[in-house]
Amino acid sequence: MTLYSHRDSNIRRTWFLLALFFLLIIGLGWIFAQVYQNSAILYFAVIFSIFANFFTYWYSDKIVLGMTRAESISKENAPELYNIAENLAITAGLPMPKVYLVHERAPNAFATGRNLKHSVIVVTEGLLKKLDRSELEGVIAHELSHIGNRDMLLGTVIVVLAGFIAIASNIFLRSLFWGGGRRRDRGAGIIFLALAVIGAILAPIAATLIRLAISRRREFLADTSGALLTRYPEGLASALEKISVDQTPMRIASNATAHLFIASPFKGKQSFNWFTKLFLTHPSVEERIKALRGMEV
Repeated sequence: MTLYSHRDSNIRRTWFLLALFFLLIIGLGWIFAQVYQNSAILYFAVIFSIFANFFTYWYSDKIVLGMTRAESISKENAPELYNIAENLAITAGLPMPKVYLVHERAPNAFATGRNLKHSVIVVTEGLLKKLDRSELEGVIAHELSHIGNRDMLLGTVIVVLAGFIAIASNIFLRSLFWGGGRRRDRGAGIIFLALAVIGAILAPIAATLIRLAISRRREFLADTSGALLTRYPEGLASALEKISVDQTPMRIASNATAHLFIASPFKGKQSFNWFTKLFLTHPSVEERIKALRGMEV
């Protein structure tokens, strides 16, 4: 297995998600067009899907950077961080990513960008202050692995698509509440109405579960690739320990972007039964650390 052997599958998965989103919105539009007996709704759904896919691909990284209030920094501002990123990028055979900083005391980091030439690594102030050099190298190698595996676009795209689906579903449900029933007929009309309500409720839930499932898998992969890049799994394992035990709250933490971070930005005890695991943004830190310390490099 090469260092970034999963990159092609992640590219295909990204395009598959874009196509799935396109079909999902059109499907909801068609159902609501039947409920309202208005074909203009279907035309709007098609146009909305095309626009959303285009917008998501080109601007999803900018949206995430804005949501997290990340600021671009230069080599003069953080020379050690830049040197680490440059050295690891050269070792991995990747272009040097842009580096952004989030003014948060909680240690954390994530990667975003639509391709290798437009990749970004974002770190918090707390990460720079609380980790030593080998731990920081482990975290940066982890984020570079997200870039090398081409899954930073996948994770960023899911943020925006899940948001669009939630907005569309909310609009449909509100339209029903404020008078959709006036246009319902009996029989087939009631069936279409039921399908519309079920679809509008389940669509954002399904999008969320897909987002979280993909996030958990890609964290294990990035841990492995990052450890192979530094040849020192203990650095990343120690960093994950420090990040997980730090209880500093993160002000920018949100459900939309939580899965992007190297570790969950939400602090506090979490239950790990089979049901709650479906809604976790990350695999347990204990499992990740155990896997890293069991590696042979």
